Amino acid sequence: MKILVIAAHPDDEVLGMGGTIKKFTNDGHDVLSVILSTGILSRRKIIKNELNVDSKNFVNKDMTHKINDLRKNGQKAAKILGVKNIDFLDFPDNEMDLVSNLVVTKSIENYIETFQPDSVFTHSATDLNIDHRIVYNATLTATRPIKGKHKVKKLFSFEIPSSTEWNFSQSFSPNMFIDISKELKFKIKAMQAYENELENFPHPRSVQSLELIAGKWGTVCGVNAAEAFCLIREIP
Repeated sequence: MKILVIAAHPDDEVLGMGGTIKKFTNDGHDVLSVILSTGILSRRKIIKNELNVDSKNFVNKDMTHKINDLRKNGQKAAKILGVKNIDFLDFPDNEMDLVSNLVVTKSIENYIETFQPDSVFTHSATDLNIDHRIVYNATLTATRPIKGKHKVKKLFSFEIPSSTEWNFSQSFSPNMFIDISKELKFKIKAMQAYENELENFPHPRSVQSLELIAGKWGTVCGVNAAEAFCLIREIP
């Protein structure tokens, strides 16, 4: 089975479904992770109201070094989870609302056409982070079942600690749970590979928080640890 993971930022793939990815690769499934944005350019010192957003306009030597380090960390995390292929695109971080939805959608469509996944996993439409919501909408469009094109059989969304739970006006209501009791330690190790993204407790992106979240979903489905998903669409 081919699994395509579409994430907005480096570390989202681990936060959202690191344990499940490890379970997939252990079972011999082919997993491709695609990270759409740099994940770091919003931390630049000077923020201007740019109508035409191009990540290259913001990249200096220091930022280039940080982007490369973050991507190296992403490759380390992928290796821990058994993922052989991880791609990084250059959409602007936390400013994807200034990019044409068509451009984002076409980028995802290219992966659908070339990789031809059976299942696609991406962000929740309820997330606080604007990039997450844009990636969700673009993925929903890119995977629409059109006659004559490759049809994705299943489309899922996952939660991201520090985004999904902070959108207080909307809630994440999962309807599928995957037991990661054996894989949780690999999720934690993969998140630790993202050295500068891991935070201290009680931040949601801390080791303790990730363990608590997995335990919470585990209590919902009767296992020690689980990751939660929403099945958006299924075509048997």
